[in-house]
Amino acid sequence: MAGNTFGNVFRLTTFGESHGPALGGIVDGCPAGLALDVAAVQAELARRRPGQSALTTSRSEADEVQWLSGLVEGAAREGQVTTGAPIGFTVANTSARPADYDHLKDTFRPSHADFTYEAKYGLRDVRGGGRASARETVSRVVAGAVARQILATLGVEVGAYVERVQDISMPLPPSFHSRDEVDAHPVRCPHPETAARMADRIADVKKAGDTVGGAIVLVARGVPAGWGEPVFDRLHADLAKAMWSLPATKSLELGSGLSGTLMCGSEHNDAFVNRGDRIGTSTNRSGGIQGGISNGEDIVLRIGFKPVATVLQPGSSVDRDGNPVELEGRGRHDPCVLPRAVPLVEAMACLVLVDHALRQRAARLTFGA
Repeated sequence: MAGNTFGNVFRLTTFGESHGPALGGIVDGCPAGLALDVAAVQAELARRRPGQSALTTSRSEADEVQWLSGLVEGAAREGQVTTGAPIGFTVANTSARPADYDHLKDTFRPSHADFTYEAKYGLRDVRGGGRASARETVSRVVAGAVARQILATLGVEVGAYVERVQDISMPLPPSFHSRDEVDAHPVRCPHPETAARMADRIADVKKAGDTVGGAIVLVARGVPAGWGEPVFDRLHADLAKAMWSLPATKSLELGSGLSGTLMCGSEHNDAFVNRGDRIGTSTNRSGGIQGGISNGEDIVLRIGFKPVATVLQPGSSVDRDGNPVELEGRGRHDPCVLPRAVPLVEAMACLVLVDHALRQRAARLTFGA
């Protein structure tokens, strides 16, 4: 199986299955000398972990990261310090129940990766979908938390929040919101009134054994002008790959997104202005990226997520031989993936931004600019 490594200079390789002993990863390319706050990494995992509220799956995991390599004890105030060697880590699966999936060994669940994995490999891991399970993302959150701490030294902040659940949307344009604002409600929507309505909708569909999707907004601020690599490694192309690699992603917009396609060029153009310490733009319909390179404005993405495919309602499908079968509605799942997808979106953005920051640094060293 290929495709388990992400990044160019700052690289993450993940391993493990949803109902195996553990998941884990190797981060290669992390600079030496970073005083890593391991408690902050664990806090990121706590935002992603299952069982954190009545709005999420009932699967309960501690998701405690075990560091295997790439760190040494620093001074008392520094704690763990990166050595520049590959950082290896694992997160144990403590609530795995592989037997729950025995009844699906010859059946393809609707809108899951069961059929496509078997079509590609001739077999599949029935236990919760194996590598196709969203639990694989636990490794991305660990690596993204390391990347976030590097970005902090560069003055870059990355934040995401739930903007919409089904047809319930925030009445505000995309902007940066603090972690405290976002996490003040289990839905992770920073608009209290809207968050309450979202929670009611999720609770209702959960009672009905159904699921809903929606959209998450990501804003990265403090990114300097100049990050990104023409032509095929444009910054927004790498961000797109990162977001589309997340389970359940169905759409992606940068800046004005689809609404920009309704405008004329004269109204869509971002005029340049003098901000004193730098050149900026009067509007940000470009979403902080022009020609595939950051322009110094906030990077703004909107990511659409589909409803979770596992529903607690009877359904129909076929077995390996094409015979019709009736499926029971059972299992542990999120009625809405969005609250737990917020840290995933942030993690993937951090991985991309750190990778391009290191590539930019290498370019400057090479050409002496």
